[in-house]
Amino acid sequence: MRRPERLAEALKEEIAEVVGFELEDPRVEAVTVTDVEVSEDLRDAKVFVLVNGTEEQIDAALKALRHAAVFVRQQVTMNLSLRHAPHLHFARDTAEENAARIGSILQTLDINDDDDETG
Repeated sequence: MRRPERLAEALKEEIAEVVGFELEDPRVEAVTVTDVEVSEDLRDAKVFVLVNGTEEQIDAALKALRHAAVFVRQQVTMNLSLRHAPHLHFARDTAEENAARIGSILQTLDINDDDDETG
């Protein structure tokens, strides 16, 4: 496994721990870290998160995470004994939302096909 992938996996686990247990902001209670992508130069990491809630709650959680990014980076650097940790950029993971939307569309299409066959 290449170094960015190893670092990404370690970051994902550690960021999830920090966000889940060390941030005392109620806006991030419904946050799940789903993936981390580290740049080839290891300077930046995009942290994908899934947030349960309304659009307003999702926006508030992302704002809180972005505000806490420096703290999260410091904790991760210390906990993983890194000399330099990448800068963290939090982003909404829409894959699960997209999958649910596609599933709903497919189900609708399937229902319409059943109607066509019986009609």
